[in-house]
Amino acid sequence: MDDRININVSAIDYDKTSKAIAHKLTLLEEMVHGDQDFAMTDSEFAFGWHFFVVSVNRSLVEKLVEQMGADFDRLKGKGMEKKFLTWISKNMESKEHRFKLAIKEEMESSKFGIF
Repeated sequence: MDDRININVSAIDYDKTSKAIAHKLTLLEEMVHGDQDFAMTDSEFAFGWHFFVVSVNRSLVEKLVEQMGADFDRLKGKGMEKKFLTWISKNMESKEHRFKLAIKEEMESSKFGIF
């Protein structure tokens, strides 16, 4: 099993969105006592959107699952990865951040995926 979860991010404003995601993941690291558990690529601009990848250590998400317990299980989505996307999205809901998240591996295997 891969030790990282790769998330495709599509955003209108790369600077604001990438900083907000980095801030949220840094707070998560502090909450579960992680360190350098995520990385972010530079963006590629197309169709009026910025596309980039956020790579998160699976162990960071597992620590979040342990800490949240049953609350994590109640999040929308099948599997740990989808529930984690829901968690990030809910914690970043804001009109100033227009973005979409998807698991990279699922997008690559999709018949109609952009990535």
